[in-house]
Amino acid sequence: MNLEAFILGCGGMMPLPHRHLTSVLLRREGELFLFDAGEGTQVSLRRLNLRWKKITAIFVSHTHADHVTGLPGLLMLSSQVDRDEPLYIYGPPKIAEYIESSRRVLDMYINYEVIVKEITAPAVCYEGEGFRIRAFPLRHTKTCVGYALEEDRRPGEFRPERAVELGVPRGPLWSRLQAGEAVQSASGATVRPEEVLGPSRTGRKVSYVTDSLYFPEIAPEVADSDLLVCEGMFERELMATAVEKKHMTAGQAAAIAKAAGGVKKLALIHYSPRYAEQELKILLDEARQVFPDTVLSKDRMHFPIEYVD
Repeated sequence: MNLEAFILGCGGMMPLPHRHLTSVLLRREGELFLFDAGEGTQVSLRRLNLRWKKITAIFVSHTHADHVTGLPGLLMLSSQVDRDEPLYIYGPPKIAEYIESSRRVLDMYINYEVIVKEITAPAVCYEGEGFRIRAFPLRHTKTCVGYALEEDRRPGEFRPERAVELGVPRGPLWSRLQAGEAVQSASGATVRPEEVLGPSRTGRKVSYVTDSLYFPEIAPEVADSDLLVCEGMFERELMATAVEKKHMTAGQAAAIAKAAGGVKKLALIHYSPRYAEQELKILLDEARQVFPDTVLSKDRMHFPIEYVD
């Protein structure tokens, strides 16, 4: 089952020629989930050949302009591709007002259902087969939330030799055992799934954290993330600015990844426009001093999320 992350934009505050505003898309078995929609989101979707018609839900961290200005265009664009399914939009208070006022003022023609749900974190926002998307509180200049897509644990590996030993013939009964159902052996004995399956295996997890003052309670929310996308807006020398504006430094993002435990990779995002492309190495170096498995996210970067067991 495929799980992929696409960085559609990595900038904060204002777009730059080669840096759109913050937006991340997750694709899981053909379903698309969009996290924030800064200016330029449509451009990256087009260049990556991602079908916005397939976006199931949009998750907004907060209603500052650099995270929502791409939404009106997406809503209008979707009406041009014969969308039949409803589009869900989740976010903290004010997101419903923003969507409704945009539709009214721009006189949008939308030929599909838009369902806006305001959330109070912590909460499970969305549940699908074998996974959920959960919101947790952040601390910014207005209500802001982070998100984590978490998969359920998977059954252990099927041991065919054990099934044969227990008298279960190859065929449909093996599939039923792998699906967690007890079956009858050739002798009529009951064979339970745990008798033929190895230890349960982990699911995957992707976490998204942006626009927040550093505080240690973020770490347990993102623990065991295969990919943590986290803002690292400033360098250490600008700590006072980060605190004043309620943002994080790259080193603080790395400290969260380290303290969380189980984080496989940290991707920094939401850089201040004061950093030109070559200057982003300052942020990367500071983060890697704390958490070596750190990368700088760039527009249209792709992260395949693989199973580890």
